[in-house]
Parts: sequence; C-alpha cells; structure tokens
Amino acid sequence: MSFSSTVKNELCRLENVNDCCLLSEVTAALCFSGLVATAAGGGHNIRITTENAAFARRIYSSIKKLCGINPEVAIRKSKKLKKHASYMLFITPCIGSEKLMKQAGVTIEDEKSPMLVIADKSILKRQCCTKAFLRGAFLAGGSISDPEKTYHLELTSRTSAQANELKRILGLFKLRARIIQRKGSFVTYLKEGENIVDFLNIAGAHNALMELENVRILKDMRNNVNRIVNCETANLGKTIDASIRQVENIKYIAENIGFDKLNPGLKEIASLRMEYSDASLVELGQMLSPPLGKSGVNHRLRKLDMIAEKHREEKL
Repeated sequence: MSFSSTVKNELCRLENVNDCCLLSEVTAALCFSGLVATAAGGGHNIRITTENAAFARRIYSSIKKLCGINPEVAIRKSKKLKKHASYMLFITPCIGSEKLMKQAGVTIEDEKSPMLVIADKSILKRQCCTKAFLRGAFLAGGSISDPEKTYHLELTSRTSAQANELKRILGLFKLRARIIQRKGSFVTYLKEGENIVDFLNIAGAHNALMELENVRILKDMRNNVNRIVNCETANLGKTIDASIRQVENIKYIAENIGFDKLNPGLKEIASLRMEYSDASLVELGQMLSPPLGKSGVNHRLRKLDMIAEKHREEKL
C-alpha cells in the first residue's frame, strides 16, 4: 500500500464529531471529485468517483447521515490493471441531488461545465470546518509521495479558481503552497517536509505524521553522517596532499641545499617530517623539544616550502 493510501485510510477512520465538519467534508468531496449533469426529466445527476474504497464508504455514510438519502453505488474494474477499481456514487434527482446540493452549499458555476462550486462560504467560517474541508479535498483529489523518496503533497483542482481558493485556505494555517497546471488540471502543492507535517496534523492523520517524522529524523541523521564523513574525507585528503608536498620539498632541500644550511628549528621539524610522514601537525609538535603547537609546526613547514620553492625559481 502506498503512503498516500495509508494517509487516506487513516483519515477515513476519523469521526466528525460535529455535523458542520461533516458538511464541510462532503462539500469538498462534491467540489473536487463530483461531476454534475442535467437530468433528462429536470434537475441534476451527481457522480462522485474515487479509487479509494474507504473514502467511497465514508462519503456514502456522510451523505446518508446529512441528507437521509442513499446514493447508488457502482464498481468499475480497470481493464489494464485488474487490481484497481473505481467506486462511483450516483445521486439522481429522484434520490435527492437537489437536496444534497442545497444542504452542502454548492451550485453549478456553468450549466455547460460539469462542476460544482461553493455557493455558501459560511461553511468555512469555523476553524474545525476549514480543517474538515481540507481533509475532504485531500481525500477527493489529493496525493502524497513516499517520504523515503521526497516530500511532496498535492491537491488537484479542475479550475484555477479552486486551486487559488485552496492556496488561500492553506495560507490561513501558514502553509506555503504553490500552484502548477498539469494536463488540464490545476495542482496546489506543498514541498517542504515541515509543511507536509503541518498539513497532516491539520487533517488529523497523526499516525501518518509520526511515520513521516520518523523518516525525516532518519534521513537527517543519514545526511549528517554523510556530511561528516565527506568533510573528514576531504580534510584527510588535504592532509595527505600537504604531507606529500612537504616531504618532497624537504628531500629537495636535503639534496640541493643541505640540512646544515637550516636553523636548528627547521632542521628538527624537517627530520621529524621525513621520519613520520603520516603524522599530523599536532603529533609532530608533541615530538619537538620543547613541544610546539599546531600553528607553530605549520609555520616551520611553510618556511621549508618557501625555501625549496625559492631555490627552484633561482635555478630556472
């Protein structure tokens, strides 16, 4: 089961304590997954389609509880992928489609366009109802990626106006949403892990939230370890390169200038570096008499480098 399905199944197990929240969730389902068409004998036919069985059961029960009507249910299996099935709920004028539209506060924006829009925005005045609306929008047209791979949550809308309304509502909860157009639809999406965690908390998917947080912690730990290892590897590489350069310069001085031309301090550090080519600057400093700090050792070795380079330039 995908992480997106896990989140939706958890949300479908939540109980809407207040009827106002139940209404907001049904309104979102009608707006984001409901199609409407004019019926032959007058009125309108409404069809809600979903691939999530838990959501189909939830929306069926919600409509029955709110309006006292029983939608017709049909199941259509995919020809290509037999494991997948679409669940369709039909509400005809005889069943009570007009009653449902009136109670859910939705209307048809354009008779030629099979879409329902919110007519009464008072259903979003309370914060609990706004959260329920976002939950319904995610159940009807949302998805979330596997947090092991990336952090991405999106809500699909049919129109730009719907997408912008979702963005506005998400902004009320300080969520930074963006909108893109994809294959005739408008997608309102969240990218950052912190934003998605906050959305799951708002929607009420607390188990999925904890799972995502655990993944985030493990990924952060892995990233920190990788950064430390990369940093240590880079530093080790620099140390090795510096040691090789120093040994080569000291050998050059010994063969072309002679250690007897060096002062005692440079002669001592040159001998130690030749004998302990793998030692760090701190370790070399502790071998000196008297001991010397890292910066002091580095200063002497740089002097040796300068002597060797100067002699090479004079020979050219």
